[in-house]
Amino acid sequence: MSTILNKEEQTPFLNLRKIRDDFPILSRSVNKKPLVYADNAATTQKPQSVIDRLSEYYSDENANVHRGIHTLSECATEAFEESRRVVQRFLNAKSVREIVFTRGTTESINLVAQSYALRRLKAGEEIIISTLEHHSNIVPWQIVCQRTGAKLKIAPVNDAGELIFEEYEKLVNKKTKLVALTHISNALGTVNPVQKLTKVAKEVGAVVLIDGAQSIIHAKIDVQAIGCDFYVFSGHKALGPTGIGVLYGREDVLQSMEPWQSGGDMIKTVSFEETTYNEIPYKFEAGTPNIAGAIGLSEALNYFSQFDLERVEQHEHCLLNKAIQRALSIPNLQLVGTAKNKSSICSFVVEGVHPNDLGTLLDQQGVAIRSGHHCAMPLMSRLNVPGTARASFAFYNSPEDVDRVFDAIEKALFILAA
Repeated sequence: MSTILNKEEQTPFLNLRKIRDDFPILSRSVNKKPLVYADNAATTQKPQSVIDRLSEYYSDENANVHRGIHTLSECATEAFEESRRVVQRFLNAKSVREIVFTRGTTESINLVAQSYALRRLKAGEEIIISTLEHHSNIVPWQIVCQRTGAKLKIAPVNDAGELIFEEYEKLVNKKTKLVALTHISNALGTVNPVQKLTKVAKEVGAVVLIDGAQSIIHAKIDVQAIGCDFYVFSGHKALGPTGIGVLYGREDVLQSMEPWQSGGDMIKTVSFEETTYNEIPYKFEAGTPNIAGAIGLSEALNYFSQFDLERVEQHEHCLLNKAIQRALSIPNLQLVGTAKNKSSICSFVVEGVHPNDLGTLLDQQGVAIRSGHHCAMPLMSRLNVPGTARASFAFYNSPEDVDRVFDAIEKALFILAA
């Protein structure tokens, strides 16, 4: 079923009629209402081309990769390795050797924590993260510090949810060995100046990891321009399948690291006396990889690359501005996270209403948002809220979607007040 948009529901930046027709789920109904999907910070929807590519792989190419000499294995291997090349180009990495496939952002961070930080850091040395971080970029570093005696330092944020750059600068010193920061906050949409933050860390010789889970299709990603040593993201937040992720690692840093997991494909030779490891990136890809996931991710990034990123950003900025204006018009609704530089995430609380109750009432109207602490409990504590309701928009959302979210909120509050 085609998604119909009126002229006034468009923005001047993208052909939404065509784009929305590419996403079959956007034409379905939920609770007998047309779906409005505003939970993109949790996961993105998939275009038909990605769905078709996954089906094509399993129907026509399914085989294990690497070392196989039969036709299907060679086809699967070529498609899998082409996916690595697609990711390399998308991130502007220097080499395909710098692209490691993982299960997602969380595994990518844990790989760095276990294979790099745990084996290098010493008592008294320091890791810096920020108050904005997702639990996946907090807990691995806590474990590293517990096991090595290193110290975890936290760069604070202001009441708007912005990292305080001057305080971050004060934390960085000769003891700083690793800095791990989010590119875009999943809870608030705050966009960090990652190139500037990385430059400060590199001045003292620290290694830098950037969590790009929320930024991968919402901002320009150029790992060479950023200057980071590691950049991580998940496929499912970039229009691709679940269960596939990427660790970009600068080649010389990856070369210096020992494997985290061991087994098939990460080895060259094995005897009972000795094992020699494979070359990077395969040294960090033990076992049969998520072949279909990597191929699906490749299709997703190729699909997204057809759009002008500047127009995507302008469109999403229009959606965010509209959401903020609608939010400000609702009595007793308070925005949470008002950074000057924000992605298309709108978090808020309503006085006297639990976010989960609000989310449930919106679902009854076919509107999907997220409620809770968004795996960012320290940030919620800093902002003095137990959790928020969060509407998050992608390039396939329309201005009408924004209106329907806030119309549904107004209706829900009317029902609760009755």
